[in-house]
Amino acid sequence: MRVMMTGGTGFAGSHTVRRYLAAGHSVRLLVRDAEKVRRVFDPFEVEIPEADVIVGDITDEDSVMRAMRGCDAVYHGAALVDMKRSMAARVLDTNYRGVELVVGNAARKGLASIVYVSSISVFFEPGCGPLHIDMPIAAGTTAYAKSKSLAEHEVRRMQAEGAAIRISYPTGIVGPEDPGLSDANQAIYIFLSQTGVNTSSGFQIVDVRDLAELHLRLLEQPEGSSRYVAAGPMLSWPETYQVLDKLTGRWTRRFPIPGPLFRALGSLGDRIKSVYDFSFPLTRDAMEFATRWPGCSGEPTTREIGISFREASETYRDTIRWMYEVGHLTSKQVGKIAD
Repeated sequence: MRVMMTGGTGFAGSHTVRRYLAAGHSVRLLVRDAEKVRRVFDPFEVEIPEADVIVGDITDEDSVMRAMRGCDAVYHGAALVDMKRSMAARVLDTNYRGVELVVGNAARKGLASIVYVSSISVFFEPGCGPLHIDMPIAAGTTAYAKSKSLAEHEVRRMQAEGAAIRISYPTGIVGPEDPGLSDANQAIYIFLSQTGVNTSSGFQIVDVRDLAELHLRLLEQPEGSSRYVAAGPMLSWPETYQVLDKLTGRWTRRFPIPGPLFRALGSLGDRIKSVYDFSFPLTRDAMEFATRWPGCSGEPTTREIGISFREASETYRDTIRWMYEVGHLTSKQVGKIAD
């Protein structure tokens, strides 16, 4: 298939591009920065013809339609993430409008395969039970969460009307070969270079390579729509640090902080942002996720389409080794992994 892709130079997107190409498909990328295509793919000797790099924006219908011309499938993974209050309106508009134009136009053209990257967090409400795809869609409290919620409702509406949309719901995405340290990889970097926090709940990840494999399976599904969770095993925060300790052979610094206090700090962060706008994710919403995450299961995905999600230890090992090799972490910080 010839796949028009948004978000192809990002973390999950770049791995998905490489997986699609390895499986024999071709891609056309809609990007804001053509130079980034070379920076991301040249190290892997991935050749993407200049004609298949369309410079534009997911909120611009002309560039979306130019990129989609001649394609028989679409992958939509682009989204604007910004924690600043001043960016809230733009985040809402960009992410919802992107779904309207990219997924909506693909559906109106009747394309046989449309892959949309959502997030399992669209189901999260503080105090809820384990997450699954049949839960109600949460309204969201931040601009980003609201944009994903609105987009989810729109995509579900298109699915109900018969569009061949296949949705993935990843947990925190971790893995090597990240074009720019994304949120979950940034957390690993902070744990090893600075400190971590032991609190309630835990940290649930999915390996980016497994997510890319899921996106290939969704692309190649013969017909219809579908929805699948992408999640590795749920680990408590103490279990997460124990894995890191074992891999590195050193003690990962962490200090205990009760969940209620962590959430109170998030509320304080919200109040500070009303006076001094900053992008650091010290928000009540982020602290709810960190301290009350109920977990979810990737077992239905494994059972139904044969995706086996890696154990966290393998993902962390490969990620930490990559961070060391590219200079994000020092030999002292990664311990025996450097050997």
